[in-house]
Amino acid sequence: MNSSGTRAPPAALNAAGLRALGEGRFAEAVTLLERAVAADDSAAPLWFNLATALRAAGETAAEDKALDQALARDPYFAPALLAKGRLLETLGKRTDSIGLYQRLVAAVDPAVPVGPGFAAGLAHARQMIADNDAALEARLEAAVGARLDAEPEAATERFRHCVEIGLGRRRVYHPQPLVLTYPYLPAVQFFDPGQFPWLERLEAATPVIRAELETLLAAGDAGFAPYVDYPTGVPVNQWAELNHSDAWAAQFLTQHGIDNAAIRARCPQTAAVLDSLPLFDLPGRGPVAFFSLLKPHTHIPPHTGATNIRTIIHLPLIVPDHCSFRVGNDTRRWVAGQALAFDDTIEHEAVNGSDHLRAVLIIDTWNPALTALERDLLRDYVAALDAGADAGAMFSNA
Repeated sequence: MNSSGTRAPPAALNAAGLRALGEGRFAEAVTLLERAVAADDSAAPLWFNLATALRAAGETAAEDKALDQALARDPYFAPALLAKGRLLETLGKRTDSIGLYQRLVAAVDPAVPVGPGFAAGLAHARQMIADNDAALEARLEAAVGARLDAEPEAATERFRHCVEIGLGRRRVYHPQPLVLTYPYLPAVQFFDPGQFPWLERLEAATPVIRAELETLLAAGDAGFAPYVDYPTGVPVNQWAELNHSDAWAAQFLTQHGIDNAAIRARCPQTAAVLDSLPLFDLPGRGPVAFFSLLKPHTHIPPHTGATNIRTIIHLPLIVPDHCSFRVGNDTRRWVAGQALAFDDTIEHEAVNGSDHLRAVLIIDTWNPALTALERDLLRDYVAALDAGADAGAMFSNA
């Protein structure tokens, strides 16, 4: 109590305790901070300050308990996570300290400035994690490296990705369909081209498809229009810069299953190839086939597509350097004539960092994991949905 006989508030006790700590009066600091937590035992910072005073006083066991009390009240309290990790490291409990450091790094927003002392501690924590990961990699290399090298890369991809996730180097991306979600389909970022044997036929047609596109572009009257075209009053979110912009433009040969007769007539060989492929034949929704143009220094921001019941195919036609395409964790370069098949409900983005135009033919087909029966049922399901509405929600191919 103070001289008036009333109990000192925890804030005043905390301030006095920290002052004593700063002046090297460690025992007094411990006493004052113990009174502070007795007055308010719900505040994680008070328990952390007490732990700091106990460490200065050389009372390691009591410091450990005080840090546990702080983290019990706020498991994400970064200063306590750092202090607990350091304490465990000092006690020789390296594995436990790494776990605390991992929690610390996950809890800290790298965009928020921190003081030099905490920054140094955070850097130490990150280095400890990196050293631990390097040691684990060395053990893995000794245990399975030779076997991995002897197997085809595709055969070991899931295992290698498992290791990367465990090391914190790979994020797990999940499909996030905007319109129709089909459960229990594999979360595949880029599909194995072998699941679509007809891709070879599409790729072989690259020269004639590119030639017809170049003729359209040279004529200048093909009607390429902004791909992103939200009306006034609709939230545009990440599409603000591209909305109504021809930086990302498209011309459709087929849109939601309806052929663009004029464009197909000007691209007859492309149309013939498309007609020969097993595309996404869902009435009112597909197939879709269009030329996608990305102007120099244009970025299509991260986004997800409408439904995971289909697979999106890119056939690169005109691909300058400094262009890239990311789906989930995997970033790939477009290579002219080499098709990419991917699930567009997994977050993806595209970049044209060059000074030249990038052009891709985009089409859709069914997700290869769906059975013929499921495809039939989905056609009936969507037809029933559309029967109860003036117009169903269309599936875009962003």
